[in-house]
Amino acid sequence: MNKLALYCRPGFEKEVAAEITDQASNLGVFGFARVQDNSGYVIFECYQPDEVDRLARDIPFNRLIFTRQMIVVSDLLEDLDPADRISPIVVAFEELSQQVNFAQSSELFVETADTNKAKELSTFCRKFTVPLRQALKKQGWLSAKASQKCGQFLHCFFVKPNCCYVGYSYVDNHSPILWESLV
Repeated sequence: MNKLALYCRPGFEKEVAAEITDQASNLGVFGFARVQDNSGYVIFECYQPDEVDRLARDIPFNRLIFTRQMIVVSDLLEDLDPADRISPIVVAFEELSQQVNFAQSSELFVETADTNKAKELSTFCRKFTVPLRQALKKQGWLSAKASQKCGQFLHCFFVKPNCCYVGYSYVDNHSPILWESLV
């Protein structure tokens, strides 16, 4: 696990890449940004695998000007079978949970980038949230109360109908817009 996904407005990917690279280097963490113009997100890869969680904890979200959300993510899950997308996603969360205890997780967000093309996935994301949430609860996750302001939010970030990243953000260091929608 060595990646951060950073959501942004389409067209601001280069600014986000510069911003996260600068913030990471201020903490002595080095890596590179994968930027696709007008995608609405940037993937920042740390050279050292264990450093990404540190970035998610130690870079104050409110210091990021162009970033709308910051989450630690897995490798991209590709070619998900439309008949069973949930099983490989749960497996990916299980792998992440070996490094971070999801017992304190409280919410699941199934999301897509803020682009016209990605908005076509919005309906799918809403419908997919409930069955995925149920599967994750069976693992013993998503049981904490969001009002505790500790632990993690779990995220499933779809970039295409059959491709997604899974990951988490810290309840005390993420987009305040996300928090306000829960309170």
